[in-house]
Amino acid sequence: MARPRNNSKIQIPPRVKGFNPQGYYANPSNEVNLNIEEFEVIRLLDYENLSQLEASKIMEISRPSLTRIYDRARKKIAKALIEASPIRIEGGKIVYDETWYECLTCRSHFNKPGDDELKRCSLCSSSDILKVEEA
Repeated sequence: MARPRNNSKIQIPPRVKGFNPQGYYANPSNEVNLNIEEFEVIRLLDYENLSQLEASKIMEISRPSLTRIYDRARKKIAKALIEASPIRIEGGKIVYDETWYECLTCRSHFNKPGDDELKRCSLCSSSDILKVEEA
């Protein structure tokens, strides 16, 4: 019997919740779901150019687990590009590195060190903010 998977540590929540193809009617039933942990692996390996070993240490998962997540993410992104499918970014077994907030007015993400609850957006001063919850 396989042991239960550990939560992946995420440094920064995704800025967007997904992507839609341009110039083509995208059928919502063909939507590709990219987990937040898959998004984070793509960010660390392809955007930040970290090695798999460095990324696995940051996410606090094994290197083989990171490789499997990366393989799944690449296949999902390739499928979405080839089939002109929308991508939704959500879910996964994750825990955030710090407490993150999202402003519902300007849609920005930000964090605040310490245990104090944040009351206003640091960019637009709106009080309409939510704590970004772990999945």
